[in-house]
Amino acid sequence: MKILVPIDGSDCSFRALEFATGMATRYDAALHVVHITDARDEATDAILERARDVLDANDVEDEPDVRTDISLDFRPSDRIGEDVVELVAEEGYDHVVMGHHGAGAVERAILGSATETVMDAERVPVSVVP
Repeated sequence: MKILVPIDGSDCSFRALEFATGMATRYDAALHVVHITDARDEATDAILERARDVLDANDVEDEPDVRTDISLDFRPSDRIGEDVVELVAEEGYDHVVMGHHGAGAVERAILGSATETVMDAERVPVSVVP
């Protein structure tokens, strides 16, 4: 089994990562962490370092990856969700674990939701961690 965990630096994405490390250990699955952004900067490096700490603390081997998408200017959450769906198809992931911010209907209408985009694609099972 191959598990993908997209992270955005939020606490809920790191709760999802913690959940996924337990899942990977329990099912002897490969786990991969990805951060999708429009530009790599110091904040990106801090997110990756925090992810490495979680992986190391849970004895999970992975090197978090950064994917750069310069088209994240309009409804970036929807675009990130589409990038995750593409990554699932390209790399053959069996499961996705994502955090969800619990935004209201107005925020989702304006900003979109990466998690909802991945779930709506119905490519693989998705575990949503609040």
